[in-house]
Amino acid sequence: MTEDRSGVKSLNLALDVIEAVASAEEDIGVTELAVRLGLTKATVFRHLQTLVERNYLAQNARTSRYRLGIQCQLLAQLSSNRIDLRSASEEVAQWLREETGLSVVVSAVRARSVIVLSTLMAKSALQIGVRPGSELSLHSSAQGRAALAFGAPSLMTYARRQKVEQNTPYTIMDWNELDAKIAQVRLTGWADAPEELALGLNAVAAPVYDESGDCVGTIAVVGLIQNLPRAVDPDVAEALLAAAQRVSANLGHVKTEKATAINA
Repeated sequence: MTEDRSGVKSLNLALDVIEAVASAEEDIGVTELAVRLGLTKATVFRHLQTLVERNYLAQNARTSRYRLGIQCQLLAQLSSNRIDLRSASEEVAQWLREETGLSVVVSAVRARSVIVLSTLMAKSALQIGVRPGSELSLHSSAQGRAALAFGAPSLMTYARRQKVEQNTPYTIMDWNELDAKIAQVRLTGWADAPEELALGLNAVAAPVYDESGDCVGTIAVVGLIQNLPRAVDPDVAEALLAAAQRVSANLGHVKTEKATAINA
């Protein structure tokens, strides 16, 4: 049977629309959705109509703007009894913050992106963190590189098709160099991206696995470049890897090598 590529494309677009609505801080309109997704208003509107009819989205009758619908809420309730990444990482994130003195960011790896789930700010006068719901760059964030190194191959395929944007003068733009960085990530177990996403900031991220062995998220430490320098402190890297291992264990992942204990 011939694969219905138009149907697959339509499904991908519908999922993109749902994810865009979910990540919006408030109800969102057709025009803004079209801009975010790089689609025409007509295309977005067709998908919105179907998603509203199926109750995955709801439309405000007064403003004509969109939000998540009852069907998405029901699906969330059905999975509420399972241990999710946010709850599995809560105590570990607190331990990691105390151990390193840095902000801790937990993110989920999706089919085409890495989304911030939670941020635990460092106990300092200057707060460094990332807002929950933020979508992180695959090529220029530590979390994105960890996902590319340990996630599904399809994520890498998608990333290579996208335009590589230069966020700062330090952002790596060449895929040959990026491939070398990602290969190094697979060796060390952690990824960094000093001043590549924003000047003056650095992050170091490690992958988190579920019971099936799939990379479903990342846990990262984030700080100013003077507190989290380009030459990553081995103690910070060790604490990060231990934290990632603990979160993975909370999700049911069994590591074959000797585990590192955390008194979280």
